[in-house]
Amino acid sequence: MDAVWVRGVNGIQLHHVTDLQDAGRFLGNAAMALRAAHVRTGADHYAGLATELKALVQRVRELEDEARSRMHELHSSDPDRFARCRDGHEPWPGEIPAGFIPRHTCKDECLYHDRDVLDAIMQCTCGRPPCQACEIGGPL
Repeated sequence: MDAVWVRGVNGIQLHHVTDLQDAGRFLGNAAMALRAAHVRTGADHYAGLATELKALVQRVRELEDEARSRMHELHSSDPDRFARCRDGHEPWPGEIPAGFIPRHTCKDECLYHDRDVLDAIMQCTCGRPPCQACEIGGPL
């Protein structure tokens, strides 16, 4: 079974568009490093690999744009489902639902009380019952 790194963000379940953003950044960094190796050494095989990666970066950016468009379409067509997905109660469309466990929200900080964001008073998360993930699979 492949291990997957999931970036946690306070208060939301990230859409897989963020994974594609990461992939594009990492590939772009690799291409720049290969171009730098070519400049330092003059070895053409580094430049060739950098060119291949540049094409791959472009393809990943296209996939990222498609995923972002689908996310925006969900936001427009079904804002309630968008909110459930964002809040981690169900997987995003296009993501594998088998084995999905709701996002742990019990460790989220309250933007108003913990972060002193005064505009967030209406979004206070203090005093909520245990999160669904803890009820299903136990605490982290």
